[in-house]
Amino acid sequence: MTLQVDKQAVARAFGRAASHYDAHAALQRLSGDALLAHAPVDSGLHLLDAGCGTGWYSRLWRARGKQVTALDLSPQMLQQARRNDAAQHYLAGDIDALPLADNSFDLVWSNLAVQWSDDLPQALAQFRRVLRPGGTLLFSTLGDDSLQEVHEAWSHLDALPHANRFLSEAQIAAACHAWPLRCTSERVTIHFPDALSAMRSLKGIGATHLHQGRDGQVLTRQRLSRLEAHWPCDRHGYRLSYHLIYGVSAS
Repeated sequence: MTLQVDKQAVARAFGRAASHYDAHAALQRLSGDALLAHAPVDSGLHLLDAGCGTGWYSRLWRARGKQVTALDLSPQMLQQARRNDAAQHYLAGDIDALPLADNSFDLVWSNLAVQWSDDLPQALAQFRRVLRPGGTLLFSTLGDDSLQEVHEAWSHLDALPHANRFLSEAQIAAACHAWPLRCTSERVTIHFPDALSAMRSLKGIGATHLHQGRDGQVLTRQRLSRLEAHWPCDRHGYRLSYHLIYGVSAS
């Protein structure tokens, strides 16, 4: 389950997206709202938002009376969270090596962040380390059926990667089993008026970083036309599908 992730490159990609992230974050809302439905009624006071982004859910948890620590790899995202007055505390950090003391939190919340981990079991172990005994973990991530439309359309143009591959549901479930965590999944599809809008939505949330690097080719009008010709679509528009996986503990 180990990936070679350039964390600084990931931080830069999300940093570039910070100022306009919320305008493109429909998937994050779908995932986060679904994850909220799993939250226990009584989950203690101190909450870590691991991979807080602009602090959308930090602010929601704060409004619910939590003492929130908002953590993100990207300094620009943390600045945006501060502007949004999202939390009581802000901390730059990596979910694979949390700069936090053991047994610090009653609840760890992580919405669509662990897919950027080098090693999912390691990230989950870090969450467990900072949780107090009896604490709750709520996380969501992407599974390997995500972004199939991107893979499909680009495969007709070249053999290069144009979107990251994610862990399978079985791999994620295996990592969850060690807690144990309850692992559930769903598939969601977002529609766009054209292929360029779909690609821009990925850029708008900072998700265009590729672990393998990019080839540097410019998306010309001709290449875009070819891409759009092969992009899966239906009567609602051009599709972008995601395989969302949730891990929940409430011991």
